[in-house]
Amino acid sequence: MTDSTRSDGVRHGGKASKRSFFALVQDVPTLVTDLVKGELALLKYEVIGTLKAFGIGAGFLVGALVFVFAMLGVLLTGIVLLIAIWLPGWLSALIVAFVLLLVAALLAFLGYRSIKKGLPAVPEKTIASLKRDLKAIKGVGSIPRADLTDR
Repeated sequence: MTDSTRSDGVRHGGKASKRSFFALVQDVPTLVTDLVKGELALLKYEVIGTLKAFGIGAGFLVGALVFVFAMLGVLLTGIVLLIAIWLPGWLSALIVAFVLLLVAALLAFLGYRSIKKGLPAVPEKTIASLKRDLKAIKGVGSIPRADLTDR
């Protein structure tokens, strides 16, 4: 095991030193401060790395979506030209536009129904859990052990 010295000159590791209890207690705030600063630096490093990876991935996904939308335009043009074999071009374009309008209306209706089902957007389980924790901290009531498993 190697000896090491912190930035404030306190040695740890190696042989046990003959320091008084009060000297050790005086080191506690410095140790806690160093620990918190180190944890915050690690958190910052991890979050920045994760956000950078998400940003690069999102950029690639947006680029892919641009090409998908371009492909959809070409595909719809092909469908209009296919229908134009049997009908006039303007009528085939109107038919394709009407079908697209129906699909958009159906998707909008399904999205509205799904959002309405999710409302109100209040985290009820979390609020109830926080209220139980607050009561437990205050010493009011009891801690229901069975509720801890369904979190």
